[in-house]
This record gives sequence, structure tokens and C-alpha cells, in this order.
Amino acid sequence: MRIVVSVDDNNGLESICSPHFGRCPYFEVIDTEGREVGAVECVANPFFPNHEPGQVPGFVHSLGADVMLTGGMGGRAIMFFRQYGIEPVTGAAGSVRHALEAYLGGALRGAASCSESVEHGHQAPSDGVERDDVGRLREEVEMLKQQLDDALGRLNDRAER
Repeated sequence: MRIVVSVDDNNGLESICSPHFGRCPYFEVIDTEGREVGAVECVANPFFPNHEPGQVPGFVHSLGADVMLTGGMGGRAIMFFRQYGIEPVTGAAGSVRHALEAYLGGALRGAASCSESVEHGHQAPSDGVERDDVGRLREEVEMLKQQLDDALGRLNDRAER
């Protein structure tokens, strides 16, 4: 199976998952056999930082993806991925290694439209990169808040045992 993960840097399995697949600068392309990780390749997103609807899903399809893991994406992107026969999965966070473990272990499943999908998923901003950077930072803050809440919940669960 070929899994593509949207990432913010080029550090292989230690890359950080991007909160939005269309705005990420890179994709980690991972071949798996069962739960075993095989080849890992980093590919630049040719549509970074701006894209038109359907461009990025088409590019991910050209990579031979079976699954697209990302922090978030808009509803139209989810539709495009499904039309290509690619399983869209949102909610990926932390490192690629962590997201892969969650997906391969069954803890990360399904796709839901992000709350700002109209703003960043359907059209390029009209005023350039600064707005993209601010939007990406807001998304990253929200993802970090969610990761912190999840980690605190796991710690509390362990403390109660």
C-alpha cells in the first residue's frame, strides 16, 4: 500500500504532519506491506503555497497513492480523493511515524472537512503568501492544542489506572 502524508519539512519519518494537505511544502510517500514500512521518499508539493481545487489531489493520485493522511482538508478535496479511489484520512498529527502507527493500528480513520475549508480549500487567497502563512500558523496552533489535549487525556487515563 502506498500512503502519502502531507508534511511541513523534509525529515523522512520524523517530518511533522501538516495541518492542511494543500498548503504543505512536501509530501512523504511511504510504501507499506501490512504494518511494515518500506521505502520512504520526500516529494515537493508543486502547488505550494497556492493551489486550485483538484490540483493537489490529482498530483497525489499521480504518485500512486492509496491513502492520503493529513491534518485537515476541505470537503471538495475529500470528494476528489474519493473519485480517484484514494482513501482520505484527516486528523494526522505529530510526526509521520506517529501518524503511520495510528493509521496502521486502526486509531486514525475517516475524513472530515476542516472548519476553514471554504477559506483555504477552494480558492487561492487573493492577497498572497502572508495570508497563507497566517492561516497555516492558526491551523498549526489548533492542531497543537488538540495534540496537547489528547496527550493530557492519555496521561490522566494512565494516572487513573
